[in-house]
Amino acid sequence: MRHQSRHFAKLSAVKRGRATISAAAEADYLADVAHAARFPELLGRAQAAEQQYRQAQADRAPDGEQYRLARALDVALTDVTRAAYAAQRAEIGPRGYDDRIYHRKAKATPPVHAWTAEAERLLTLRETHRLTGFPARPQAEALDAPIARFPSAEHA
Repeated sequence: MRHQSRHFAKLSAVKRGRATISAAAEADYLADVAHAARFPELLGRAQAAEQQYRQAQADRAPDGEQYRLARALDVALTDVTRAAYAAQRAEIGPRGYDDRIYHRKAKATPPVHAWTAEAERLLTLRETHRLTGFPARPQAEALDAPIARFPSAEHA
């Protein structure tokens, strides 16, 4: 009899119908919520960095200055993209960190779709910028280091 009462006590302690959320998932969720809250600020920084870079291009600033501004834009786009993905995960909720099926179902909701689209748009901007937006890197000239080159006759 005593054995049965312990068994029922264990069963009554288990909550039915609700999945428990691990401490790690809760911590990750809170970190993502905090990062997602910075999205408007980071988006503004990225827009300002792009405007500065485009202005430097229009003014035909030296390559070194353009490279510095292009690098700042790349960092800003990376930060805002990470914030958008954090907002996507935060919109899914803490249960999505542990439960892959819940995560997958939540990704089909309109708010998560919106964050996914925004994050992918920003990621595409960053990748396009990396492929086409960087000016020539001021490598050796900035370091005052000689560049070893083969004489053109050896390559002919």
